[in-house]
Amino acid sequence: NLICIVLIIVLLIYSTGRIKKMYEEKKNMKTLSLDECAEDAELLKALANPTRLSIVNHLLVNKCNVIATSLGVKQSNVSRHLFVLKSAGIVEGKREGNEIYYEVINQKVIKLVELLVALK
Repeated sequence: NLICIVLIIVLLIYSTGRIKKMYEEKKNMKTLSLDECAEDAELLKALANPTRLSIVNHLLVNKCNVIATSLGVKQSNVSRHLFVLKSAGIVEGKREGNEIYYEVINQKVIKLVELLVALK
């Protein structure tokens, strides 16, 4: 019984600390303008496809130009998805000879994908 009481007290202290931290984080959160929300919605729309999200994740982990082989997706599909990601300002291609190397350039997207990976 004493062990149960101690565990309950520890859980209450831990929960109270987490609740306080969550409250403080919420207090520091700012309200976004409609324009900021529209920008973020466009980014999220571009990432709302599993293949595109996978491409972004892959590019954050590996600098490469042969994305289709790595993901098991047809090159024509990868090219189409890269076009969407480039149009949204998420990735950028840099030509090196005959090869084009893509990298993720949008810091919000980098942080978002890192967060998604960390939550797994």
